Amino acid sequence: MIPDKLKQTDQNLIELLRDRLSLQATSELPSAEEQLAYIAPQLAQAGIPECVWTSIINSCHPITTESSNVNNVKPKQITIIGGLGRMGRFFTQQLLAAGHNVSILENDDWEYADQLLNQAELVLISVPIERTVDVIKCATKYLAPTTAICDITSIKTQPLAAMLAHHPGPVMGLHPMFGPNIQSFSQQKVVVCPGRENHFFQWFLDLIKSQGGELIVCTPEEHDQMMVIIQATQHFSRFSLGVFLAQQKVDIERSLSMSSPSYRQEIDIVKRLFAQNPNLCIDIMLATEERCEEISILAETYNRLATLVEKRDRTGLTQEFEIAKSFFTEDKKTHLKALGTNFSHVIKKIFQHK
Repeated sequence: MIPDKLKQTDQNLIELLRDRLSLQATSELPSAEEQLAYIAPQLAQAGIPECVWTSIINSCHPITTESSNVNNVKPKQITIIGGLGRMGRFFTQQLLAAGHNVSILENDDWEYADQLLNQAELVLISVPIERTVDVIKCATKYLAPTTAICDITSIKTQPLAAMLAHHPGPVMGLHPMFGPNIQSFSQQKVVVCPGRENHFFQWFLDLIKSQGGELIVCTPEEHDQMMVIIQATQHFSRFSLGVFLAQQKVDIERSLSMSSPSYRQEIDIVKRLFAQNPNLCIDIMLATEERCEEISILAETYNRLATLVEKRDRTGLTQEFEIAKSFFTEDKKTHLKALGTNFSHVIKKIFQHK
């Protein structure tokens, strides 16, 4: 028997979630990360893991299905270079499901490049990082001046520069901030680096947004700077943790049986990292000189802190903690100030519409 109090609590939650869904439909609401930052102190006080709240926010994310711009787009002729790769297959599936005609060009198909590329309205490049620029140079020889070309590589400066230099037509850089195991763009971020004649890509961007995807526009330079931290150093940290756990022959399942939610979440991420092709992880760490340098600095930081631990230097560790705490406190104050302004604006809009 389910206790009456639990039933009543569930009913109350359902009512509250219904209200949240109606509010979440407001397009001007802040992102999930901003909403989480706003509520984080209350979550900590109530003892609710942030991952639970994040799941609620993401689950309430609306998926737009009535976009006339998407539904009325004439089927496009698209060629995906590297379309049989895992990410290439994802984009192939999404574009085919939207009613477009998709052709695939792989390593052994270059003898048919003129046929596959010359008539394409969009050429999407989905190949390993180290091959991207060479593939761009080769592919652009076959493109019509009006063909739109974009890449989905995790670095943007060099590929975008190569496309702009070797192709006179529409150019854009995209970086999907997710792996290929998802089923749609729902709740996923895609970084957009505009290049030339960006309106040629609007139908494609509308398709992503129609499934609930979030587009973040920035320059290729800003993207690459951010990815040094977001991708390269994070991959190195988790790569190092995975290697350490394997080296120490840790009983992972046993550790999970007595772990905190944050540990389980971290182990899940590490498991996903080591479930993929090793080249994907290694390419991300070695993609640019800046990434290698920053990883080296991170390793030096680990060594410095490990030395303090080895020496049992409580004062030194406390100083390091306070310096980092000050950094995050100031960043949080700035973030919450901007967030409060955004929320005030949203609330005003909601009441204006009533």
